[in-house]
Amino acid sequence: MPLGRVAALLLFVVSPVFAQDRTAGQQTASARAQHLKHGINASEWFAQSAIDYSATRTNRYIDDADITLMAKLGFDSVRLSIDPAPLEREPRNSEGLNAEFTARLDHVVDTMLANKLAVQIDVHPEPDYKLMVSTDSAGIERFTTLWRKLATHYATRNPDLIFFEIMNEPEVTSGSRWGGIQATAAVAIRAAAPQNTIIATGPNYSSIADLLTQHPLPDGNVIYTFHFYEPHSFTHQGAGWGSSWWKYTHDVPYPATESSMDELIKQVPDARDRYDFEHYWLDHWDAHRIRLQIDAVAAWGKENGVTLLCNEFGVYRRVTDHASRMNWLHDVRTALEADGIGWTMWDYRGGFGVVYKQDGQPAKVDQAVVEALGLRKQ
Repeated sequence: MPLGRVAALLLFVVSPVFAQDRTAGQQTASARAQHLKHGINASEWFAQSAIDYSATRTNRYIDDADITLMAKLGFDSVRLSIDPAPLEREPRNSEGLNAEFTARLDHVVDTMLANKLAVQIDVHPEPDYKLMVSTDSAGIERFTTLWRKLATHYATRNPDLIFFEIMNEPEVTSGSRWGGIQATAAVAIRAAAPQNTIIATGPNYSSIADLLTQHPLPDGNVIYTFHFYEPHSFTHQGAGWGSSWWKYTHDVPYPATESSMDELIKQVPDARDRYDFEHYWLDHWDAHRIRLQIDAVAAWGKENGVTLLCNEFGVYRRVTDHASRMNWLHDVRTALEADGIGWTMWDYRGGFGVVYKQDGQPAKVDQAVVEALGLRKQ
């Protein structure tokens, strides 16, 4: 029997959630999604920094004043990305988690809750960890064991405000295989945390197209998330990762016209890459195109009776025209809201940020981003 069907069967037979009505779980997820209407990603803090998770760095990267500022700006939730590797290191506490690292996470989570912010506990691994989970049954067991421990630990907080996101961008190419892994993890989470809402996603990089490959889990108390960076030739201009030619591009406008792109196309040295870049304006990316993309996933949500969340969207800001970046943020945010989908912007102080900040110093808010997000100017 395929992994996905086995996990789904286990969920019905083993999980205590099925003492409840599935419809009640869906209603719970929908109600709790009201705490995730306009969130912010706390990136590169307890994840994406494998070389240094020391207290010296994390205490200065984002601090209590930043959390207070998030709430003051009008964000209602924070997606707290956590690298699983430091959680598994020795010495461990009685729950089997690294005691010192977990204590710092507890301080952060409790400070967010004190500021009336919901928290998305996002397991956000490095690529080698994802590869282990996607290719090895022992890797799946290691992953689900971690989730049992993590969910047990945070199930003691207010379940209306603590959400468990199974994995960020799993990079599993097979939708059916990821569906099985995800269902298995959901069983582990639900056994440890009967009341909390789970956040599930699609395979690969959690795009809309990835989510559309999935069948909803048997568990009703689940929100389904996707990430939106379309089109990457605009949102990732100047980026040193992803497509090799992005690093050559800068000042790409949004929306674009043929005349505005004439000279910009020449930024890319390779003819094949220029051909790809040219499709940015050929594909007519504007507010209407974005709305149609969001409408497609909204239709999937309605067809399946599930609640949706976009918990990553943003524009890399280093070399992007400021006005164009604000136009895109506004158009994506308003499209999501028009379809009743909550959002979590990427990110607080990183390359896509809503603030500018030096370690240990007060943050400086980009008021234009706040306005594009429809939040409160400070």
